[in-house]
This record gives sequence, C-alpha cells and structure tokens, in this order.
Amino acid sequence: MGRKSLKEARQKEIIEAFYNVSKREGLENASIAKVAKEIDVNPSLIIHYFKSKNELIFGLISFILDSYKFIYSDEDNQLDSKSKLIKVVDNLFSREWNSLFDDGVFYSSFSLVFRDKKIKTAFKELHKHLRVLLSEVIEDAKKDGHINIENSEITSDLIFIMVEGAYYYLSMFENNDVYYEKLRQYKKSAFDVLNMNTAI
Repeated sequence: MGRKSLKEARQKEIIEAFYNVSKREGLENASIAKVAKEIDVNPSLIIHYFKSKNELIFGLISFILDSYKFIYSDEDNQLDSKSKLIKVVDNLFSREWNSLFDDGVFYSSFSLVFRDKKIKTAFKELHKHLRVLLSEVIEDAKKDGHINIENSEITSDLIFIMVEGAYYYLSMFENNDVYYEKLRQYKKSAFDVLNMNTAI
C-alpha cells in the first residue's frame, strides 16, 4: 500500500513538473531532461515512471481531467440539485474554469490528436468523462422537477460544445469588458438550453 502511494505521489510530482515546464517553454520544447532539472532529479528517475514524452502527455491528460473535476465539487454536500446545477454552469462559464489549466499547454497537447490515435482516444475519454459528470448533475435536477429537458446527455453535450467553443474564441480577446460580456451571453444561452430562468 505504501509503495503504491509513493509511486502515485512521485508520478504526480513528475506530471506537475512536466506541466510547469510546458507552460513556461511550450509543450514542444519540454523534455524529460528539463522535467528532471525542474524537480532536481536524475532523468533516469523520470524514465522509470514514464518511458517517453508521449507517456508524460498521457499523464498530462489525466492531470487536466483531475483539474477540471474541481468544477463539480460540492465540498459541504449541502446544495440541492437545482443550486448545484446553477453552480456548475456558473463555474463552467467563469474565468476560474478557464484558468484551471493553461490554454497553451492544453491546445498544444490537443493538437496531437491529429497525429496520434492513442492521444486522440485519451482526449475523447476526457471529454466524455466531463460530459458524463455534467449530465449526472442535469439528471438530478430533472428528476427533482427543477428543469424540463428531454435528454440529459444531449443537453450536457450541447452545453460543452458552447463551453469549448467559447474558450477557444475568447482566448483571442484581451479586453476584459468584451470577454466578460461574451461569457455572460454564452452562459445565458446554456441556461436557455436547460430551460432555466436564472438571473445572469
């Protein structure tokens, strides 16, 4: 048990270092040697856990998912299903969501889906998992009579299409007023899809 925990802790440390190097120097310039230098270890230790840069990228994709899961957290577990859904949608269309993971690293790693089938599969699973988490929150609100939609999975997919498109587009805006106004409009559209009359 202790060995497994130590291994997981070391792998997490390595992935976080890989993320930091990628964020600072670009994913294409990140290397096992630079990751080793980042945490002051021998490169052979990195290779012990991750045989190649591609394996580090797979670890990075899991790291992305773990970061994004915070959006769904209800630490006190006291929110009713409607409040939780509102909170999740608010979080999805917030700067906090967009700042959970660096855009440059995300899009650089995502671009590899066009060249590597395994990375494409990993990203597909990541997006599927995020949609499942949202569809569960939507389904709970639907069962409790707070929203009237036909299909929670389809609704979740539509909202994520908005989220993904929004941040891709908004990454080109530096004016905060424009950024937040567009984000407000996109969030209103998400609540419209849910048939929720919520003050934005």
